[in-house]
Amino acid sequence: MIAYLDGVIAELRSQSLVMQVGAFGVELFAPKPTLLGCRVGEAVRLYTHLAVKEEQFALYGFHDRDMHRLFSYLTSVSGIGPKLALAMLSALPSTLLATAIVQGDAGLLASAPGVGKKTAERIVLELKNRLPEELMAKGGSARPQSVLSPAGNDAVEALLALGYRETPVKATVAELALKEPEASAETLIRKALA
Repeated sequence: MIAYLDGVIAELRSQSLVMQVGAFGVELFAPKPTLLGCRVGEAVRLYTHLAVKEEQFALYGFHDRDMHRLFSYLTSVSGIGPKLALAMLSALPSTLLATAIVQGDAGLLASAPGVGKKTAERIVLELKNRLPEELMAKGGSARPQSVLSPAGNDAVEALLALGYRETPVKATVAELALKEPEASAETLIRKALA
């Protein structure tokens, strides 16, 4: 098993990246937060998951260990493959995703593309009592109450105008606004896209 790779980002694609590791160019599929946080020419460490399916090998990369761990938990659920787990991690911040699972919020899970109500309920059923506490959002609420600041509302509107989905955008901006209540709309947008 390959635990992580240290290398330089050689190319960014829509759902993957190519990392120069020694003399090799390694393609890793990655969730949006990881892809958006990488720059071509930048030296990075990505935590990896190797998926083997019949005659196909696919390597998945994550910028932090918690996201990698949550991916492993998600793919352990019956019927959840790497592509669906990646879509979920791209749609919702990993801490909110973990908190939603533990709190049984199947509705929030179902807001991710490709996840229906029954799939969301199965994820909750299989993982609710297995996820470690450190993977969850601080404060313990999967559903953000509201974006309190005008800067937060402006950030949500700007991200929606860029074509992002409403539920994950509001969740991400609310989480960021809780961490930095005085942040400007520009700061919230930049961090939401990171």
